Amino acid sequence: MSLRVTELSVHYRTLRGEVRALDGVSFSMADGEILGLAGESGCGKTTLGKSLIRLDGRMRHAGGTVELDGRELPIADDRAMNAFRFHEVSLIPQYSMSALNPTRKIGRMAGELLRSRGVALDRETLEHRLALVGLDRDVLDRYPIELSGGMRQRTVMVISTLLDPSLLIADEVTSALDVSTQKSVARALLGFRDEGFVKSMLFITHDLALTSRIADTIMVMYAGRLAEKAPADVMVKAPRHPYTRLLINSLPEVGVRYTGERLSGIQGSPPSLLDPPPGCRFRDRCPLADDRCAEQPPAVEIEPDHFVACWKA
Repeated sequence: MSLRVTELSVHYRTLRGEVRALDGVSFSMADGEILGLAGESGCGKTTLGKSLIRLDGRMRHAGGTVELDGRELPIADDRAMNAFRFHEVSLIPQYSMSALNPTRKIGRMAGELLRSRGVALDRETLEHRLALVGLDRDVLDRYPIELSGGMRQRTVMVISTLLDPSLLIADEVTSALDVSTQKSVARALLGFRDEGFVKSMLFITHDLALTSRIADTIMVMYAGRLAEKAPADVMVKAPRHPYTRLLINSLPEVGVRYTGERLSGIQGSPPSLLDPPPGCRFRDRCPLADDRCAEQPPAVEIEPDHFVACWKA
């Protein structure tokens, strides 16, 4: 088993109190698996990705464990986690196109990163990996401002995987790109997995359509908790959680004309995580809710590899 997360809870410190961004999230990933993580803004998906590699100053590890390849990650200890970053777990950050140092050429930047991890730069290997994502070797002698958005995104992807991490976290890596560039980035991510540059991948996105094309499994979160996790084709064709159904039904299909009907979103808003309500957090927006939903439903495996946290599933 590549990754096992057990009852992970992470809170944000604010002047109004602690925001329970992650509240007892459990799941696992197998070697070679791409897990797509989806949900509305504020559901906790980016917090989950960040907590697996670095807790920032506002975040507090409130409970739970993370195991990677059989070893527990010391996620609450920033200094201890330094030995695992890039070597074992790596991140393609959100807004990664602006993550490159504008005063450094790409080749120098890659060399400095590797030296900080005790590894010498192998320029031949770096050039080979750039070629795999459609970039010429002369990229190494250019500044970030000389590259297009898509080129910068793919450059960050290459640099983030130079040490062949066991787990790669890709956080909204396609959100600022046009459709054709999104496809090339998605193909590159698949290539990294297929070439063995990464063992498994957590693909965080709000784009369920794109996720279903590259992910083996999709996990949907709501208000800091897991709502449903299933193989990608099952999640798209036969979701069982009411929230997942409404989320998928609110998305338009490419090539389909809606002349006689209107697309409708999900009524209401997610609850405040400063003081979340008891029971199922989707209760106030759910068309199937009843008195039993005042109790928090556990995530139950209703079919092989299909987990749902809903009393009605």
